[in-house]
Amino acid sequence: MAGQNGRLMQAFDPDFIEPTPFVTGERHDALDEPWRACRRVRLIHVGAGVLTVRTETAHWVVPPGHAVWITAGTLHCLSASRPVQYVSLYVDTDAAPLPSHSGALAPDPLVQALLAAAAAELSDHPQPYDEPAKRLLQVLLDRLAQVPAAPLGLTWPRDPRIRQIAEALSAEPTQSAVLDELAASAGVTARTAARLFVKETGQTFGQWRQQLRLLVALEHLGAGASVTQVALDVGYQDVSSFIAVFRDVFGDTPARYFRAG
Repeated sequence: MAGQNGRLMQAFDPDFIEPTPFVTGERHDALDEPWRACRRVRLIHVGAGVLTVRTETAHWVVPPGHAVWITAGTLHCLSASRPVQYVSLYVDTDAAPLPSHSGALAPDPLVQALLAAAAAELSDHPQPYDEPAKRLLQVLLDRLAQVPAAPLGLTWPRDPRIRQIAEALSAEPTQSAVLDELAASAGVTARTAARLFVKETGQTFGQWRQQLRLLVALEHLGAGASVTQVALDVGYQDVSSFIAVFRDVFGDTPARYFRAG
């Protein structure tokens, strides 16, 4: 059913649909989905556009051809500033061996083809599914257990002092302030801030800041900005350095990344 903003509406509560697994497809001109938690695992696969997925302790920027797992009971929200299209697969926790932590995935071509087939065949398919539909979903679940992780996320710190630093950087990723300055503004020493970044996020301050800038870059590239403009927007004065860092993390240059996806 199409909504006024050109999207395919999800006009039900997935917690009350039986049985699982099942799929839904959605299209949005822009998206600001409210926070919610599902009693089932949710896999969100992006077909077009760029989707931002947040939980209380992490966030991911998901470009086309990639996906994110949200574990059962995890509070999360979705957003997109531009048109986006994605499929959600809902699975009971005991239906198959599934990842134990929320995170981004890089589906191989077969998994992407299975997800596309599930979206095309099952989004408007009446429940309960027939045997061919069930077999398709079972093959998909079997393959998903083997899908590798993708470096599309960032752990968000819980400590309020470090969280203040993280939010300041998120609001203005181009700022060049060093940790000493940011820590002082948050009422903590640079040494303590450095230690807490590692403890809370598993990354050094420098690594965390770089990953934040790269995720912001993905959002801007997905909105159609030029590589040069994006490099400046996320705090790089040297475009070549930005391209090199981007390629090291994502495996391709910014100009080719979305074409490859």
